[in-house]
Amino acid sequence: MPDITDYTGKITSEHANQPKYMAMVEAVSQALLGACDSAKSLPDDFDLDSAIGAQLDDVGVWVGVTRYVNTPLLGIYFALDTEGLGFDQGSWRGPFDPEDGITTLDDETYRTLIRAKIGANHWDGTLEQSRKILDLVFSGETFVFIEDNQDMSINVGVVGKPLSAVELALLTGGYIPIKPQSVRVSYYIVPVDESPLFGFDVTNQYISGFDQGSWGVIYT
Repeated sequence: MPDITDYTGKITSEHANQPKYMAMVEAVSQALLGACDSAKSLPDDFDLDSAIGAQLDDVGVWVGVTRYVNTPLLGIYFALDTEGLGFDQGSWRGPFDPEDGITTLDDETYRTLIRAKIGANHWDGTLEQSRKILDLVFSGETFVFIEDNQDMSINVGVVGKPLSAVELALLTGGYIPIKPQSVRVSYYIVPVDESPLFGFDVTNQYISGFDQGSWGVIYT
């Protein structure tokens, strides 16, 4: 790594004993060294694994996804049979009140979304790669699976741990683009408990029949 003496050491004896001249050379050289140090740090500053804040926002711009997402406004408006949203609790929704609001993703969630967007940018349109992209965002206690109906439509099922409002917005709002061109997508999501989705002819931890499977909420 260059040092200030790498520059001042090349000054001839004719000028080396001139304090003002030496001070000027040192000042200019130090500015150049600082610029080199800053340039060397750029790869780490904008690396997806280590970038934070504004640097991570710039990575998102390159990839094509923002950290600001529209999320449903849950737990706000009046609803019968919903604890905490009954009379004298929930707010009455007026004719012009919005159904959603803007949420800013934290760095770790945004980093995960960027990875999923990178995968989507290289997606070949197959269900196999769609599965891998979804696994980047949803893993562990939440399981997302895809069913091809062979009629230009697919079903995306979500079972296990219920999705948060942000996760729901990421999945159904098009922020994770796994939809092939001209293909209709329906999302079947178990909203309350961790039981499997209701379905016929299948019995496993994801889909089950009467007395075990739960009706999912459909988003199209």
